[in-house]
Amino acid sequence: NMVPDQKIAWHAGKSKWKNFKNLNKTSIGIELVNKGHNFGYQNFTKIQIMSLINLCKKLKKKYNIRNSNFLGHSDIAPHRKIDPGEKFPWKKLSKFNIGKWYKETRIEFKNHEEEKVKELFFKKLKRIGYRYYSSKTRIDKKDRLVVKAFQRRYLPDKVTGKIDLKTLKISHYLVN
Repeated sequence: NMVPDQKIAWHAGKSKWKNFKNLNKTSIGIELVNKGHNFGYQNFTKIQIMSLINLCKKLKKKYNIRNSNFLGHSDIAPHRKIDPGEKFPWKKLSKFNIGKWYKETRIEFKNHEEEKVKELFFKKLKRIGYRYYSSKTRIDKKDRLVVKAFQRRYLPDKVTGKIDLKTLKISHYLVN
């Protein structure tokens, strides 16, 4: 514990989630040792993840934290951060009621023009909690960073920055 829970650790920087901005004041940062994407990104160890699960359970109970508010830096600052990354086991954590995961259901989407897909996807992201969206009709560089952040969390084997059908469906599952 580097900073007491009640103190501001300045881990998040400029950030947004739901109706909150600059989450340093309203969040607790948890750091796991990893070389990161620029220095040989590694799998997280079983010991790290079990320790994290135990800590998160305690914090969840102590502060009455909702599952949807267990987040990564890339969720709250996707234009600047990519951690914890695609090797972080969000699905496993959700099995311990930490974080939010989706359940697949049968759904059909009609073929849409690219701007309609973008609009639909980003509407779903806003309902989930992401607050990043450009008003341009085409997908720009910043939009791709947001899509990649979403994919790192929910579709870690396919981080492209493109809103494909699977990415769109996952956004739908998370809000329904």
